[in-house]
Amino acid sequence: MFIHIVEQAVTSFIASLAFGIIFNAPRKMLFPCGIVGMLGWIIYDIMEPGYEAVSATLMATLVIGVLSQVFARLYKHPVIIFSVAGIIPLVPGGMAYNAMRYFVQNDYTTAVELAAKALMIAGSIAVGLILSEVLNQAFRRKQA
Repeated sequence: MFIHIVEQAVTSFIASLAFGIIFNAPRKMLFPCGIVGMLGWIIYDIMEPGYEAVSATLMATLVIGVLSQVFARLYKHPVIIFSVAGIIPLVPGGMAYNAMRYFVQNDYTTAVELAAKALMIAGSIAVGLILSEVLNQAFRRKQA
């Protein structure tokens, strides 16, 4: 179990860091981008067996959004640098690809099932990022 978590952590860190490079994030922000993506994926990986993928993705994205807000203040860089790189491990690209593949193979039942799940996961990513921003605004108003 511990080895699995370490493998997942390292892989998600590298994926987020690499996307930060592709996204042209500042060089000093690549490590924090990797940390955000890694922590989000760890939350997802821990929650996914007990909850459905959509719920686990929502919670992981919420954590990514909050961490992005914190890192943006800490490092004085835009939130989007951290949030975009951080959500990359959660994006259901493989699932969407398989849905299209099943459509092409005329297996419409499986295709629709996978497409609907990919759409729900993508929606939960959007909702999680929006919810983290709402929480940030509420927290800032409470402090003022």
